Amino acid sequence: MKVYVIGAGPAGIAASIAASRKGHSVTLLEKNEKIGKKLYITGKGRCNLTNACSFDEFISNVVTNPKFLYSALRNFGAAETMSLVESGGTELKIERGNRVFPSSDKSSDIIKAFSKLLNQSGVEVRLNEKVLSLNSSDNKIIEIVTDKHSYTDCDAVIVATGGMSYPSTGSDGDGYRFAEETGHTVVPVVAALTGLRLSNMYGSGGKTFSFGNLSRLRGVSLKNVRVSVVRNGKMLFEEFGEMIFTDRGVSGPVILTLSSKINRMDFTSLKLQIDLKPALSEEELNSRILRDFSVTLNKDFKNSLDALLPSGLIPSVITACGIKPDKKINSVTKEERFSLVKTLKNWTFGIEGCEELSGAVVTAGGVSVKEVNPADMRSKLVENLYFAGEVLDVDAFTGGFNIQIALSTGYCAGSNIK
Repeated sequence: MKVYVIGAGPAGIAASIAASRKGHSVTLLEKNEKIGKKLYITGKGRCNLTNACSFDEFISNVVTNPKFLYSALRNFGAAETMSLVESGGTELKIERGNRVFPSSDKSSDIIKAFSKLLNQSGVEVRLNEKVLSLNSSDNKIIEIVTDKHSYTDCDAVIVATGGMSYPSTGSDGDGYRFAEETGHTVVPVVAALTGLRLSNMYGSGGKTFSFGNLSRLRGVSLKNVRVSVVRNGKMLFEEFGEMIFTDRGVSGPVILTLSSKINRMDFTSLKLQIDLKPALSEEELNSRILRDFSVTLNKDFKNSLDALLPSGLIPSVITACGIKPDKKINSVTKEERFSLVKTLKNWTFGIEGCEELSGAVVTAGGVSVKEVNPADMRSKLVENLYFAGEVLDVDAFTGGFNIQIALSTGYCAGSNIK
């Protein structure tokens, strides 16, 4: 059969290799000047290719529609991905959290392996060719129109165009348009694995302070903190690990994970709470502060927290707890000390929303999986049309899971062309 694959990201590459190995004639259409453009920048240029955890753990890291992926992941999971890439000449290694990277720490080596495999499989790769539309008749794609050609010999078409994050890499939402034009439902897309914008900081006595005025926080990174999302005093989600303050809010591993859990919520009453000392109870923290104060009795309060906090946090923490910066330690009251403890254990901010979709790691939403067969990724509405990768309404947490989902769904589509 003549198979056209649209998009040379991980899903499209896997689909092309799989379809060609099944004996089909495959043309891979890519609007960019090279394949795998988004892969080059993933993992800070190292490309976290997949995650070598168990199947159950993998599924637990899928945020949206995990059951839809059962078949694809079981038939082509992390082990198969690693074997495929290594057969293309690139050595891999497994790091903390079962994250898989190229041994060289260069994402370009993953691209080299895929390029070699595409060549060996006989896939025709057409770069710098943008697909403009898919024309259908009688529930079948009969023509692919690009900015250079018109293809009417399409026995099967696989849409693997990605989402809408990092549009400079080519992910500009084309696939959603193709889906809607062929009668499919597209679940509205939102940013996932992204930073959060904060509106204000809550202080003692119900005072609020604009986050925009807390310039000293920007760039301050924190390790081993517990971060929670709270609504009306009820904890909804919490994560433990690392984070960083940004110009407009917060980012870092724990924030990215939380963003994927709350990105479709009403942010009006959501608050972010940071426990700066999660290993200590309030009583233990109070005792620790008393010990610190005992050796700084004659110092100003603002000069007494160096052993407890990073210097960049101190001005904002002082503002939040309500103790005057110039107050001598020997004059700090028990109530004021408890206010400091409460701030350190429940430092609270208002959440304005997620960062823009264009800067998100992945896109949540996409082609409704209710209209796609999970066994082969074939549309239930158009008989020779398939979808794979981020264009589908599936997304997961960080750690190599999203690239593996793209590879698994792509390989599933390519190897099940009918």
